[in-house]
Amino acid sequence: MRKILVFLIASYLSLDTYAGGKWGSDSVTCITNLSLYREYYKQKNYKDALTPWRWAYLNCPQSSGNIYKNGPIIIKAQMKADKENKAAYIDTLMQIYDRRIEFFGKEGFVLGLKGSDLLRYEKTRYDEAYQILKKSYEIEQNRSSAGAISSYFKSATIMEKNGKLQKEDILELYAELSSVIDYNLENNPKKTKFYTQTSSNVESLFTPYADCDALISIFSVKFSKAPNDTNLLKRILKVMDAKECTENQLFFEVSSKLYELEPSALSASKMGKMSISRKDFSQAIQYCKQSIELETIDEAKAIYYLGLADAYRNAGSFSNAREAAFKALELKNNWGEAYMNLGNIYVAGAKSCGNDFEQKTVYWIAVDMFNLAKKDSDVEERARKSINTYSRYFPSTEVCFFNNVEKNSEYQIECWVNRKTVARTSD
Repeated sequence: MRKILVFLIASYLSLDTYAGGKWGSDSVTCITNLSLYREYYKQKNYKDALTPWRWAYLNCPQSSGNIYKNGPIIIKAQMKADKENKAAYIDTLMQIYDRRIEFFGKEGFVLGLKGSDLLRYEKTRYDEAYQILKKSYEIEQNRSSAGAISSYFKSATIMEKNGKLQKEDILELYAELSSVIDYNLENNPKKTKFYTQTSSNVESLFTPYADCDALISIFSVKFSKAPNDTNLLKRILKVMDAKECTENQLFFEVSSKLYELEPSALSASKMGKMSISRKDFSQAIQYCKQSIELETIDEAKAIYYLGLADAYRNAGSFSNAREAAFKALELKNNWGEAYMNLGNIYVAGAKSCGNDFEQKTVYWIAVDMFNLAKKDSDVEERARKSINTYSRYFPSTEVCFFNNVEKNSEYQIECWVNRKTVARTSD
């Protein structure tokens, strides 16, 4: 240990002389304590790290940003071991974050850490935590960390439960934070798992507020007050679409207005969805094609191809629906949602294929698609349910025998399907 300290001190001193500045009034003691606490910290010996860390924190606060990155972990360990003095440790924790901002900046990011910890360790101070997290979000916006977003929304729901926010505030915030999450899932691949978890957390917290009647009631007022606010219109459609509240007058009106104000891939896709709900399938197909033409990002274009597939399927044009779904798969390989869509296309189009036996063989292909979808964890549960449901529609062993088809043999399905599969029975 002594040799390590001598080396570290010499290294630090060789950099520059910061007496009275970065290193405080006693640079040697500062560097010694920094080195000591870091060695203990690396060993996860937070108890012994506390004293040298505290000295550095108090006497040379500008010497290293690690004081403020490591400090919360050391203090939390002490808090866990000394529960009787929890309140004092929380105050220290808050002060660490304030001093980190004072000496090293990054206010928005650090406030996210501060607010999250306050909400976690002192739930009675939820109002204070909410204000801190709100300020963090206002500064960071799309740069907001996954943890800060999750804590911010949680604090907002607690505020609403205590009568300090309105239900409509939660709906607005959900739409806004969902957009930030989507942005990071698309543009921040290194942290995908964190934003995916945050998305799940936010969805879970939002569920109690998500009934269609509540959405319509609140968003109708907002829409009437600001019908030309495109950001508002996008948020309304995002929430209503996510909660499958698309078959109502408000969704129609907002979709139409957004398309009028800002013709785009997004607004065209919403018009397509609206037209499907109104059973105007030819119009829906045109809007969905336009959304594809206007979109430049492959992943988003894949989503719009599934919208086109839905339009064709509802119109009874099953071969075109299938083609659109396969286009989506070309843009997004092994996408479970696309395979689910394909399975549903074959289910919908089965009745258009010949006699009763021929119709039932189409369910073989449908289940093939659901089995492929099952490999995607996002749709695995839905795929299993569909497999169980539509396997019951397979022809029986007796029916296969009368049609000269052996179980597990290769079989060519004609009609618009025109695909090979394996014969299976329902019994």
